[in-house]
Amino acid sequence: MRGEAASPGFRFTREEISGSLGDLGTFLPLTLGYIAQCGLSPAPVFFFAGLWNVVTGFLFRLPIPVQPMKAIAAVAIAEGMTPGEIAAAGILMGGMVFLIGIFPGAGRLLSLTPRPVVRGIQLGIGLKLLLTGVQTMLPLPMIGWDSLLVGGVAVTLIVLSYFRRKVPAALILFLLGFLLLGVSRPGLLGNLTFTTWAPEVIIPSAGDWWRGFTRGAIAQIPLTLLNSVVAVCALSGDLFPGRKIPEAKMARSVGAMNLISCWFGGMPVCHGAGGLAGQYHFGARTGGSVVFLGGMKMAVGVAAATALLIPLQNFPQSILGALLVFAGLELSLPARDLPGREDFLVALLTAGLILSVNVTAGFLAGILFWAIFHGKNKGDLPR
Repeated sequence: MRGEAASPGFRFTREEISGSLGDLGTFLPLTLGYIAQCGLSPAPVFFFAGLWNVVTGFLFRLPIPVQPMKAIAAVAIAEGMTPGEIAAAGILMGGMVFLIGIFPGAGRLLSLTPRPVVRGIQLGIGLKLLLTGVQTMLPLPMIGWDSLLVGGVAVTLIVLSYFRRKVPAALILFLLGFLLLGVSRPGLLGNLTFTTWAPEVIIPSAGDWWRGFTRGAIAQIPLTLLNSVVAVCALSGDLFPGRKIPEAKMARSVGAMNLISCWFGGMPVCHGAGGLAGQYHFGARTGGSVVFLGGMKMAVGVAAATALLIPLQNFPQSILGALLVFAGLELSLPARDLPGREDFLVALLTAGLILSVNVTAGFLAGILFWAIFHGKNKGDLPR
């Protein structure tokens, strides 16, 4: 895939603003899940996500996205990780990826994780998130403002959006959720109090560090190296010839974001090839698109996020469940690109153990399964 050369400057045109919305399909469901299911404060979540959008726009001068780290987010939302565990997972990931940016040889070593195992991790945590979305909707009544009927309509909209990729289904559902909340529980939106956010430091406990690593970071490592460093850099060169971003620079960017913001309640974030493709698809061509988006997020974080805490924590379960289904599907779909039967079986076994035991068991067993299937054929060993 070859694209077009991008202007080294910034544009804030209608196309750039439209492009800035191209990654909200990932950002909104996972961000809402963090706030509603894990108890993260919306103020630092929105502020730091926006800050890194702005910094990224100026650093790369391309529409490089800032996304939640999907493996950590999926497990955190599905298993109810605490803010301390989430912070620990993000800080550990930030440290590892930053070191990889300084010593690229470490990244090449870690990138030996077989692709079927990586796809199995994506499939497993994607299905885990999808099932969490379904379980969120199941206790609801059949009919009502927040009901199975509303959830079914929302899921139908998601399915239809796959045939019309320029329809921002996640954004539409997010706004619909606030509309339903206003109709069904007007008191929540009628008594909002706006206060300025003041940062607070999160200090993870010893248990938080261990659980953050084993439940979140261990599965995120290969995904970050594959999608947030290698793939996004390759795609930047395809879409914007002559302007490919060096992998070491991208790794340092991912590492620095998490080493700073996770101490203050920001969610673990990364860059991603899917987000770049989405923003490009919607019209983004310069860093202006992500600078605009970042400014909007920062404004919400500083001025409005404290007022939104209660509404977001009481967001309609039908819409929240549908958004989690959406995010789970998006995360699971890359498993389709495995060509061989044995590779797909490794991915299925990895995903099955993630669902039935935990992420660490799935990751380690996936590597074992791959070695059993491919160990006799040296030509299949990763280089």
